[in-house]
Amino acid sequence: MSKPEPPNQQDDASLFRATLGNVTPLPEPNRILNLTPPRHAYLPGGGGGVVIPDTLSDSFLDSPPDEYTANGIARQSLRRLARGYWPVQARMDMHGLHSDAARRTLQIFLHKALEQRSRCVLVIHGKGLNSKSGEAILKLRTRHWLMQHTSVLAYCDAPPQLGGSGAAIILLKVNP
Repeated sequence: MSKPEPPNQQDDASLFRATLGNVTPLPEPNRILNLTPPRHAYLPGGGGGVVIPDTLSDSFLDSPPDEYTANGIARQSLRRLARGYWPVQARMDMHGLHSDAARRTLQIFLHKALEQRSRCVLVIHGKGLNSKSGEAILKLRTRHWLMQHTSVLAYCDAPPQLGGSGAAIILLKVNP
């Protein structure tokens, strides 16, 4: 038996070009990309001497939704949030925190973000893959706490490049 001859790469390239014919490149997208970097990365620490009341409850019966809009907020705002319309201005990572520490740190983080007039923030809570119970406890509790916070207008899963379902991107009410 004789081995089949390897295909000629010249023939493949010319066949490919002949198949495509005249190709017109796509027009440049008519979008302006927001290239402003985030204001800062949040480092958990003290509340800066300000007493922040602990008003968030841990108890809930039903699992909180993966996306939320406060009363009176248009659904379009949630779609814009999910598509990255607002740049993330601050971020916090809660990996390794216990429930009480996570709740307290979240309250301090949101307080500081509101002081700095941040409109959109990111909270990384994790997917719960390393949880002993196999549940994403911090994910559920974080979303429950966000629904209770008076300055949270909306939240949803972060885009994949920012953590996907292991993070929440949050739209905050910025008072003038």
